[in-house]
Amino acid sequence: MASVNVKSAEFDALITKGGIVLVDFWAEWCGPCRAFGPVYEKLSEKYPEITFAKIDTEAEREIAGAAGITSIPTLMAFRDGILLYREAGALPEGPLEKLIEQVQAVDMDEVRAEIAKETAGEKVE
Repeated sequence: MASVNVKSAEFDALITKGGIVLVDFWAEWCGPCRAFGPVYEKLSEKYPEITFAKIDTEAEREIAGAAGITSIPTLMAFRDGILLYREAGALPEGPLEKLIEQVQAVDMDEVRAEIAKETAGEKVE
């Protein structure tokens, strides 16, 4: 599956759906974004089970602002609606592929248990 461009109305539904969703925040004028684009696109075809989303920060300022994007490119990785990774900067193909493998390997039951424990701890305090 090739990457998909996302508009404001689609963003929440996209990141909260099941499975893995990678989100690339970019802009046309950004040199590192343009360099990262082909790498991102190539891996989107290698991993069709993963949603590779692209958000143009110039066209979708509302999403970029809500996501707290201050530097581009910024890559976010969600799995089952939970943000697992967020980092600014363009990744070469090897490190991006390693990130994908790490996100695939995460034990989501452990993550949900940790979130529940932290949430319960916040309520007690």
